[in-house]
Amino acid sequence: MGKRIVIALGGNALGSNLPEQMAAVKETARAIADLIEDGHQVILTHGNGPQVGMIQKAMAELTRSDPEKYIPCPLSVCVAMSQGYIGYDLQNALREELLLRGIRKGVATVLTQVEVDPQDPAFAHPTKPIGAFMSKEEAEKLVAERNYQVMEDAGRGWRRVVASPKPQSIVEIESVRDMVEAGLVVVACGGGGIPVYTTEGHHLKGAAAVIDKDFASCVLARQLEADTLIILTAVEKVAVHFGKPEQKWLDVLTPEEAEAYMAEGHFAPGSMLPKVQAAVEFARSAPGRSSLITLLEKARDGVAGRTGTLIRQ
Repeated sequence: MGKRIVIALGGNALGSNLPEQMAAVKETARAIADLIEDGHQVILTHGNGPQVGMIQKAMAELTRSDPEKYIPCPLSVCVAMSQGYIGYDLQNALREELLLRGIRKGVATVLTQVEVDPQDPAFAHPTKPIGAFMSKEEAEKLVAERNYQVMEDAGRGWRRVVASPKPQSIVEIESVRDMVEAGLVVVACGGGGIPVYTTEGHHLKGAAAVIDKDFASCVLARQLEADTLIILTAVEKVAVHFGKPEQKWLDVLTPEEAEAYMAEGHFAPGSMLPKVQAAVEFARSAPGRSSLITLLEKARDGVAGRTGTLIRQ
């Protein structure tokens, strides 16, 4: 029997701008269709770091050009916009690929809200990079002009950083579950979900934050009672001593072994660390569950046990 699999797409599955995204999702669709063709139920999530930064920058430019006509666009609304246009490209590319294979299966994007705790200490300590990479000079200009907070991101350049609270629950979980059980391929929790918290009554208020998509994917996978969480990234396997002569690729880990490597500082906070943390959290959530970290094009081989880093009890 096929598995219920939540797949968290990495940045290389989407590109960093509209033309790149349209090309990238075609490759992404082929890899995902392989798993659907093998009989698995698939739920997709994705990041939005470059895209949400691009949207907010465009909105800021509109506001600056005509402040009487345009008002600043909240970050939560920018996240919602990114969910819509990324989901649009993903569902169309996947629908096309499935039809080319003779598979008639609906694909739908769910505009997804994710609850966060308004008292989460992350709001006082922004760490989540969004937007394009910049030089140090460009970053310093944004700090001076817009009071942005910035950080150097894993040796690749400077980026704006915003709060990244931990996800608590998926607001639209019943809708997503119903669609999955009806046989649809669902795109949900785009960009980690629209961060919201409850105020008076049942009102949900958007938060000025971006949720890490790997942690949101873990929560989604748990609430959907998935069998496997696949976190796609830029390497085929997780490594310790990465980039050093003693580098070692990891095939199978227990949660305890993964935690020991994390404690030793083997995984970079801005890249591999949250992926391993989310993978461990899901693998621990119930007996029989496992997490896989690998390349997009290796997802089918990873599910078959031929590659990738598998984390399981």
